[in-house]
Amino acid sequence: MKILNSLVRFAFSFRAKKIHYFMQHPHEVQEQWLQHLISRAKNTHWGQEFGFQHIKTHKDFQKQLPLSDYETLKPYIRQMMLGQKDVLWPGQTKWFSKSSGTTNDKSKYLPVSMENLKTCHLQGSHDALALWYHSQPQTQVMSNAKSLIMGGSLERFAEFPESQIGDISAIMLLNMPFYGKYFYTPSMETALMKDWEQKIELMAQEICRENLTTIGGVPTWTIVLFRKLLEVTGKSNILEIFPNFEVYMHGGVSFEPYRQQFKAFLPSEKVQYRENYNASEGYFASQYDGQNKDMLLLLDNGVYYEFMPLSELGSAQPIVLSLAEVELDQDYALLISSNAGLWRYQIGDTIRFTSLAPYRIQISGRTKHFINVFGEEVMVQNTDKALAICCEKWNARISEYTVGPIFLEEGKGGHEWWIEFEQQPKNLAAFAQDLDQTLQSLNSDYEAKRYRNMALQPLKLHTLAKGSFHAWLKSRGKYGGQNKVPRLSNSREYIESLAQFEQ
Repeated sequence: MKILNSLVRFAFSFRAKKIHYFMQHPHEVQEQWLQHLISRAKNTHWGQEFGFQHIKTHKDFQKQLPLSDYETLKPYIRQMMLGQKDVLWPGQTKWFSKSSGTTNDKSKYLPVSMENLKTCHLQGSHDALALWYHSQPQTQVMSNAKSLIMGGSLERFAEFPESQIGDISAIMLLNMPFYGKYFYTPSMETALMKDWEQKIELMAQEICRENLTTIGGVPTWTIVLFRKLLEVTGKSNILEIFPNFEVYMHGGVSFEPYRQQFKAFLPSEKVQYRENYNASEGYFASQYDGQNKDMLLLLDNGVYYEFMPLSELGSAQPIVLSLAEVELDQDYALLISSNAGLWRYQIGDTIRFTSLAPYRIQISGRTKHFINVFGEEVMVQNTDKALAICCEKWNARISEYTVGPIFLEEGKGGHEWWIEFEQQPKNLAAFAQDLDQTLQSLNSDYEAKRYRNMALQPLKLHTLAKGSFHAWLKSRGKYGGQNKVPRLSNSREYIESLAQFEQ
């Protein structure tokens, strides 16, 4: 098995060299991808409509192509789902990932061409492991060991059964290279089950006797699996089941609100946590090492990136920047053009650069997930960090939370927090007061609105019984997969529907 691990390390070293190359030549690599994407798609319906044959430079690209969102591309994507070829990308696309960024009622289906699957999604997971091996000389995650990915499910598109729709994790699992399946647990039949309650039960039964060293997935559903594993085995923590566990690779939501809870499940300083930016639209970034929590932007993965300053959101003619034009510590809405056929597509995430050599990023929030009802401009990054600080201070752990506005008379409002605690603070009122003050220290706009309660009242905190958010998601048909609780909203839609679950 040591020989096997050495062979794996040797294979990853080749990819590590390519990663090192785009770190040193980021702009050249991105320009090459832009030219490749334009060349490949010039004879598609989209390419002909927007004159790809005339595009020579990035400026031409910006001038010829409008910005797009899902509503813009939806008619084209539907044609692709019905089997039409050469619409947004050459050939016929058979895979469509179901967007799961929020619990909105409307589902989005994003094309995943075979080229995109191989060079972006699967290569991204390969890159994450290559970076892990590069930074961890003693790792044994792919020796006599198993890895687990919390995958979703797939189904045939009723109107055209050749097309398959579902979670991107399920598409990746089904198309995993043969050598990857050797290291994977549980069985593919269990991993791709649609019924999440049954899946978790079977998954726990199957993996509890394995030498598991790695798990990848959204924190919410990984915690559900951990609880089931402890129930099945009677153990007190996960390391008693998997003593050789090394790394949890997470993505989809900020990990900070969950960190204390994971430390309770995995009580060892040797266990590491690595963040990856793997969305339904693509695999965009991966944490470079254990010292920095930011992620390396993957620049040769079939994606050409652009960045819109948040001040330009909603503008009729927004300024959009190339990679060479971005600055440190500024929030940008991320735009991608990819070999899936997404063109200048606004995916809804905001990022900020923490390094320009190499380009490293942090996800700072969502373009639609913030509260700015009263001019407070609170981003999800603020609320995540405030909660993490207060939970550590008060020895508390949360499972989930969401925040919405309170609309009051005389121009004064406030924020209403709904939190499901795994371990509740001893003094809930004092915790709420501390949370409010901590949020003020992290966001000057919120602090200004809170000054002497002139515009905003102190936040109100409600607690929910354990399992409430999962029950709520299930009631909305959003249980399992990569479905996530919306953190912030400018409306009361979510918090009002949660009232039935209040303690």
